[in-house]
Amino acid sequence: MSREAWVRATDASNLVHGEVMTLCTIVLGQMLEIKELQSADRRRPTGQVTALQAQVTTLQGQQGLAGDHTRSELLEEAGGSA
Repeated sequence: MSREAWVRATDASNLVHGEVMTLCTIVLGQMLEIKELQSADRRRPTGQVTALQAQVTTLQGQQGLAGDHTRSELLEEAGGSA
């Protein structure tokens, strides 16, 4: 192999090596992003459950303001009919 051919082959090899390293860096970054998204996805249902529990507690508290009366009893007290 001539020196000129050897230089071209070495340059091409170095170029390809650089591209491979760039792609490896991109893949590692994407893997990190995937792990972060998976972690956030696992936390989301917990946050939704907590929010729903708070809403249920609020609604139960609002119902508690009316006492232990049924709807019929409340209507009778108000002078209406069930």
